[in-house]
Amino acid sequence: MGTGNSAGGRDRTRRLTPRKAMRKPAGHADMRKLAQKFLGPMTQMFSFDATDLNIVEQLRRNGRANNQQIAEKLGLTATTVSTRIKRMEDANQLRVVAVSDFTAHGFNVLLRISVEVDGRPASDVAQELAELPEVFAVHIVTGRYDIDMLVALHDFEDLAHFLLDRLSEIHGIRSLTPAIVVDICKYQFDVAPIEAKE
Repeated sequence: MGTGNSAGGRDRTRRLTPRKAMRKPAGHADMRKLAQKFLGPMTQMFSFDATDLNIVEQLRRNGRANNQQIAEKLGLTATTVSTRIKRMEDANQLRVVAVSDFTAHGFNVLLRISVEVDGRPASDVAQELAELPEVFAVHIVTGRYDIDMLVALHDFEDLAHFLLDRLSEIHGIRSLTPAIVVDICKYQFDVAPIEAKE
């Protein structure tokens, strides 16, 4: 499995397979699959109004607040708050979850890895990558690479094993370009894509 980086302005990415003359980018079918995964059937009919946004803001401040507490803060009834929250949840526009820090789980290394795919749909490769416990986010992207992902590892000693052993088991990866995160300037987790409930 090849890894690559850029030094002195030159691309030193090593290829897993010989480069072909042309490579097809992720097609419309891939994008439709991605949209269907994250966007439920109600999404196009749903839009936040001022009351919805105020309820969401209260939940951001205190995810343990009950409907009555939120209602008292906003001058609403508890029934209204409950109905609004259920409506947003049913439309896959809201989910109240617990968030913990990377270091609380022993993760001390963050990587951004760009993936070039060949001989297989990018959506299929992305799905396999998403199943790895070290992978926290996977995106199908436009441009030179097909997939972009965020990986968390416990130590630098895990890096070679992950890149050379774990990822080598996934068919269709032509090249990898990893970049180690040296500092986090912003990581906004209160707005994120929500998977549709099955």
